[in-house]
Amino acid sequence: MLDKRQIVQRHNPIIQKIESLSPLSIGNREFGFSCDFTGLQTFPEVYETPLGTQSNWGWHYTGRPNLYSEEDIVYQRYDTYGRQVKYPMKPEGKEEAYHWLRQNPHRLQLGRVSFRFLSKNNQPVKPDEMTEINQTLDLWTGIVASEFLVEGVPVQVKTACHPEHDVIAVQVSSLLLKEKRIQVFSLFPAPDVTHNSWSKAIHPDWGHDERHVTNYQMISDKAVLFTRRMDQDQYYARWDWNQGSLEQTGVHEYTLMGDGCSDTLEFTFSYAQKEPLFVKPEEVFESSRFYWEAFWQKGAAVDFSECTDPRAMELERRVVLSQYLTAIHSGGSLPPQETGYMYNSWFGKFHLEMHWWHGAHFPIWGRREYLEKSLEWYLHILPQARELAESQGYLGARWPKMVGIDGKQSPSPVAPGLIWQQPHPMALAEMCYQVHPTKEFLEHFQSIVFEAADFMVSYAHWDEKKKAYVLGPPLIPAQECHYIYESMNPPYELEYWKYGLEIAISWAKRLNVPENPLWSKVANSLAKPRDEDGVYLAHENCLNTFTEKNHDHPSMLGALGILPGTLVDKEIMRNTLYKVKAVWDWESAWGWDFPMCAMTAARLGERELAVDFLLMEATKNTYLANGHNYQRPGLTAYLPGNGGLLTAVAMMICGWKNGNDRSCPGFPQDGRWKVKWEGLHSVL
Repeated sequence: MLDKRQIVQRHNPIIQKIESLSPLSIGNREFGFSCDFTGLQTFPEVYETPLGTQSNWGWHYTGRPNLYSEEDIVYQRYDTYGRQVKYPMKPEGKEEAYHWLRQNPHRLQLGRVSFRFLSKNNQPVKPDEMTEINQTLDLWTGIVASEFLVEGVPVQVKTACHPEHDVIAVQVSSLLLKEKRIQVFSLFPAPDVTHNSWSKAIHPDWGHDERHVTNYQMISDKAVLFTRRMDQDQYYARWDWNQGSLEQTGVHEYTLMGDGCSDTLEFTFSYAQKEPLFVKPEEVFESSRFYWEAFWQKGAAVDFSECTDPRAMELERRVVLSQYLTAIHSGGSLPPQETGYMYNSWFGKFHLEMHWWHGAHFPIWGRREYLEKSLEWYLHILPQARELAESQGYLGARWPKMVGIDGKQSPSPVAPGLIWQQPHPMALAEMCYQVHPTKEFLEHFQSIVFEAADFMVSYAHWDEKKKAYVLGPPLIPAQECHYIYESMNPPYELEYWKYGLEIAISWAKRLNVPENPLWSKVANSLAKPRDEDGVYLAHENCLNTFTEKNHDHPSMLGALGILPGTLVDKEIMRNTLYKVKAVWDWESAWGWDFPMCAMTAARLGERELAVDFLLMEATKNTYLANGHNYQRPGLTAYLPGNGGLLTAVAMMICGWKNGNDRSCPGFPQDGRWKVKWEGLHSVL
């Protein structure tokens, strides 16, 4: 048995200066709260990463939910083997409707909770005047402990989130409280976002006070209920405290003034769609301790402490922190946005082609239920997915790409043309089934598997000349830099089509129900990926794959690595892997590309190369002090990288389904990598 507590706690994030890219976060899968070095959101102006308070239930439509619809925008039509199929790719004079649909609904920033420290002269203390910063996130308990000096006076703060309710608890200890030099204030932002933000971090709008309403009602002399209204949307916040009094200090700002009677202040702040309940601070802290200890004890664990490779401890740090971060930000009832609850990217919407990268590791690491929660959402949006497929002349259900809580596709110059999200829920459901096989699970999720498969065979086109089924055009591969009207038969998508259809066939057999005969016909007759000069191309028509298109995702490698590679030749894929290593523009790659390449290398027996890819020194393979996978300015948290890392490491340690080696097949066997592990599942 591994000492899980020791493994986890040796990687507790310790912050001893202002880390502008690395605020710490606490949360419970449905809600997240990030904090600066004070334990609250006191100095957002010095943080490049926005300090967020977000939830899975907090969404907003500017104006009203149906201000614009798909009837208000222009659809571009693309020839699809003799018929025209429409996709919302460009505004074409309908900019207002196009961008409204793109940014609505968007996830709300629920509010900011901050300290205001006062100097002896009663002036606000600036962040550079704070000294002796020492902040630790105890991963075993989920509690952030923050210490610092204000004009030489110590301040200690503890912050935690309740595992079942969207409540943060805060405990403050300082003699400054007796001097009334510590205040706490809550500030609520305007609800809207702007269309020119695109993928960059969307900071809250602290102006436009007229765009929202904050009403408050004193429940007692130490509790207040806020009612937040914006357009047709509404939510609540509740603040309870043990000493002091509340004053309104701005249109949407409320300040708790201490009474000077004690050097300890405790309070809770709750957010909810309906009126939240009161939860005592001690209950929040105790529940957090119990929850996180159970989380770590139940799940799998990996110990790199006996490895002599100098990169081993950094890999272990990434593994531990990625488990914590994905548990908070990627394990809820909705597929997560790429930045989780940290802040809005792409308006807070989620990208369904990223769902696999966020969540595939959960069943592998013994936390199947964290993935099952978001699989339920596909059942909820099944009617919209059917409508999308029917509108394009296809059968079954087509999953959108960039989408909000309503399940409707967003107009985009790229998103509507992607298809690789289609087999994701099939593959994810199969992974959950593999670790906990029950008939009830199959019956519950069969519709998302079978109707996704019906779309897939409807989408594939029989090419009489090739005597094979082909994919596209129109199509945009996972490597998004290709034109929709010329992309055809990308290797990863071909292999994934076969893999997904074979899952549907297996499910029909397990349930003893008839399968669609086209599932087997298409799966067994798909075109083979095209290779030239001994390497696979990005897609069949992309002869300049390694000269002009050698940037973004090298997604052809996913056909063998993420997937079993039944359509590919291993030696050609080996050549492709080395070609990618040599000529790819790695600064343009994304966080999940590195674990993807590592998985391909592992399946090919290229152990040294697998580790080199996983730990490559590249900007987008950077893991910050808080554990988040950094990509670029404006995208400082990228959870698909964290999830991909966990999936790749598990695969490199315990192998893969139908593989022969279960003893670290992705790590060199030269004595440097003595990896100890328990609880992992080889289900890929």
